[in-house]
Amino acid sequence: MDSLGQDEQRVVWAVVGTDIGPLMLAATRNGLVNVVFHASDAVRDRALQRLAARLGGRLVEDADSPLLAEAIRQLRAYFAGERHGFDLPLDWSLSAGFNRQVLRELASGVPYGSVVGYGDLAGRVGQPGGAQAVGMAMGSNPLPVVVPCHRVVESDGGIGGFGGGVETKRKLLALEGVLPAPLF
Repeated sequence: MDSLGQDEQRVVWAVVGTDIGPLMLAATRNGLVNVVFHASDAVRDRALQRLAARLGGRLVEDADSPLLAEAIRQLRAYFAGERHGFDLPLDWSLSAGFNRQVLRELASGVPYGSVVGYGDLAGRVGQPGGAQAVGMAMGSNPLPVVVPCHRVVESDGGIGGFGGGVETKRKLLALEGVLPAPLF
């Protein structure tokens, strides 16, 4: 409780090793709120500062928290090729408006092993011609991998950009069978 008798926001976080490098996961009582690529100490510290500024409350490292344990289990199964989707409560508080609309459509409408073009995704949310805006929404995705922005590609067959880096996007698409796995 805070000084006004309100429940203080508590954000639990952990860094998890994966096939694409360390991911930082953070969750509130409402669900998984953030996934951060390449979570070195410096990246993790900046992410925690941003979370504190945006969400307030206490940030607590706790990989065993029930809020994170299931997300960690499902991510491990995904990277092992045993899981093709995520069934987790998500806290959308780091996304709003058009970005949230696009990300929700992506999460529910683009299944494992498939891709969608930026323009096609714009059309799905009623904004034909909004491919650039969809690209911006992908860049602002606070829940990559779980909300699969790696599945959004250019209409000409190009892989497109990616907040985690193009090589990470290639690895995720290869894991899902969309691209061939790298030879070395």
